[in-house]
Amino acid sequence: MQFHKILFSFIISTFALNSFAQNSIVVSGNVKDSTEVISGASILLKGTKTGTLTNASGYFELTDINPGSYTIIVSYLGYIAQSKQILVKENQKLSIDFFLKKDLHQLGNVDVFGKTKSQELKESGFSVNTIDTRKLANTTADLNQILNRSTGVKIREQGGLGSDFKFSLNGLSGKQVRFFLDGIPMENFGGSLSLNNIPVNLAERIDIYKGVVPVELGADALGGAVNIITDQHTKKFLDASYSYGSFNTSRAALNSRFTDQKTGIIFNVSGFHNYSDNDYMMRNNPKYDAPIKVNENNQVVERDARRFHDAYRSTMGQFDAGLTNKSWADQITLGLVYSSLYKEIQTGASQNKVFGGVNNRENFLMPSIKYKKTDFLLKGLTMNTTASVSINKSQVTDTANNIYGWGGKGREDLIAGELNGVKSIFHYRNNAASIRTNFNYIIDANQSINLNYAFNHFGRTGREELGKVQSNTFDIPNTIAKNIIGLAYQVNLLDDRLLTSVFTKYYAFSSFVRDAVYYSAENSWVKNDTRSSKDYFGYGMATRFKFTPHAGVKVSYEHAYRLQESEELFGNGIDVSSNIDLRPEQSDNINAGLYYDQIFNKHHFAIEASYFFRNAKDFIYFIPTGGIYSYYDNIGKAKINGVEAEVRYSYNQLLEASVNASYQTAKNNQQYEPGTTIPDQTFGDRIPNQPWLYGNANVGIGKNDLFQKGTRIQFNWSTQYVHWFYLNWESRGSKESKNKIPQQLVHNAALSYSFNKGKYNISAECMNLTDELTYDNFRLQKPGRSFFMKLRYFIK
Repeated sequence: MQFHKILFSFIISTFALNSFAQNSIVVSGNVKDSTEVISGASILLKGTKTGTLTNASGYFELTDINPGSYTIIVSYLGYIAQSKQILVKENQKLSIDFFLKKDLHQLGNVDVFGKTKSQELKESGFSVNTIDTRKLANTTADLNQILNRSTGVKIREQGGLGSDFKFSLNGLSGKQVRFFLDGIPMENFGGSLSLNNIPVNLAERIDIYKGVVPVELGADALGGAVNIITDQHTKKFLDASYSYGSFNTSRAALNSRFTDQKTGIIFNVSGFHNYSDNDYMMRNNPKYDAPIKVNENNQVVERDARRFHDAYRSTMGQFDAGLTNKSWADQITLGLVYSSLYKEIQTGASQNKVFGGVNNRENFLMPSIKYKKTDFLLKGLTMNTTASVSINKSQVTDTANNIYGWGGKGREDLIAGELNGVKSIFHYRNNAASIRTNFNYIIDANQSINLNYAFNHFGRTGREELGKVQSNTFDIPNTIAKNIIGLAYQVNLLDDRLLTSVFTKYYAFSSFVRDAVYYSAENSWVKNDTRSSKDYFGYGMATRFKFTPHAGVKVSYEHAYRLQESEELFGNGIDVSSNIDLRPEQSDNINAGLYYDQIFNKHHFAIEASYFFRNAKDFIYFIPTGGIYSYYDNIGKAKINGVEAEVRYSYNQLLEASVNASYQTAKNNQQYEPGTTIPDQTFGDRIPNQPWLYGNANVGIGKNDLFQKGTRIQFNWSTQYVHWFYLNWESRGSKESKNKIPQQLVHNAALSYSFNKGKYNISAECMNLTDELTYDNFRLQKPGRSFFMKLRYFIK
């Protein structure tokens, strides 16, 4: 309550100060091109010293103007300058908008120096990394591989292409971090649209918010959020690529747009297809208790073996059609996404459990609508809304008759299914609906209010085709509904030196759960239906202060919640039971950092360092019971703090280099065993099975017009380091018995050549150049050295 009083007083005081300072004559407006606002455009009254720049929303405001006639000039590099005559009178408030056209000649002949969207985000109050993926378009990387090179991010994959992975950000991981595609939540997209499927060509930029998430994303994120931004600005382009490499891995991608300038009609077509046998060699490693055991002539021997049941295929197609630059809509589009997935399951939780017949298939369909309008109903109000519904059907088949090992199919041991001792074919249907509406109102050049509403509904039904499993709790839909409302106020003071945003979030959660309570000989499985409804409040702030135009300090704080997910609440209908008493996770997140960014002639230096702290409780943990069913429960508390830093340097278009490192300490803060007064033996221990020291180094050297005009040759080298870490708690067992994941140092190299001004591109890559034996998870080996080639065609 005290926080809300302080917040209210701050907002009222700021309004009063700004109102008192306003002059009697005000000239304001917006600057944009045909599709988007222009940030950083220059506004000048000809013959005077009165001028300003447009803010991030394309808005400007001029004050301290005497009555009279003026010429107002608007200019921005890469656009044709525009001027208008205005006549202002005493106490007049004049509103005037400008629509600039791109200067194609200027764009083709000069290098543009200025603040990119990435730089603007870095200078906001939020702790955020931004990755410009356009520089990586000629590589074979997916978004997971790109993100894994960013400061504070660690992605742990269980194997090769399409394998399950765990995303960690500043010590919080998994579902505690939320993912978005152009602001649309990805939590209900299914496995075929995950980060390790999406090729780099389909993204223009990736924003990584750490700890504190802005209200416009509408996220119930505990530890941060990742927003993948696609190209929404280029009016006509075609980007097509194909790559092939080790383990019979092929990846094709297409991204295109056509816009008719006269009618405003727009078409977007994109898609990808990925396939891999994933038949890489599993190397025997008894030193770290990760042997490969093969049955040969009725004897178990330890030797290398090749994976044989790990093929993976995923396909996605997306089509959007709509209109732009209309009086009633800046942009409106109708879209349709279809994707499918086939995945063979090779191992269980470790490589000691080998499967040979289990597989998963998925089909996903999502229609959507997007609408955006500036000056919606009143001047300065921008509305941006997205709505979608989706259906995801999956099938898990487990009908093997034999036990499998690394030597292949067993000869004598007969079984009925590999997962649970019974043959099964489970069919699941997930229905989801999502609405996100954002209103941003510009009060004046220094103040704005943002209101965001997000609604998500998820329902899951399932059936077992063979009739062998009687405990199915998905015979009727289990459902979850989330409503999240966020309100933020942003103020810019001291001539853009102090930027502050304060916000509050309201979370409403409701669910319907069918719970398998117990089994009796008379009644078979007894089921109980439960409905629940809860709400929660979060709040926070983010501020940035500039010491100079190139250096500043940022501080942010949020009391955040992460609401329960479907499997955590419902179970999975096979071997994970429901828990209707599960509570959401919550955390107090603090970030503090410094940044410096400066250009000296053709030299560009950038340094960023930050400290983070997370005080999290009600952690949702998976509890294996040893019986038929396991479940999720709230048992965890943790305190996480750490530091991270990144240094970047570039020279002209010849050299780029960066190095980053992250160190964190995540300790168990659970003093007593759950529900008891028995001390927890691991209280104060570092949380196991979690990297705590890791870093990346990247170097790129390129040269334009080396062989002929319009060409570029580029060489990139990247190195990733992960320090060793324990698998189990430090307080349990002797040092000799503590399994650990070894230290790893992996090098990757890529060489690309572009000609005809980037129209044609060819590249070659080597991943894990030194053939390092790598693990992200204990006893789940990743691929060794691999080679890939990529062809890319790009026009606009």
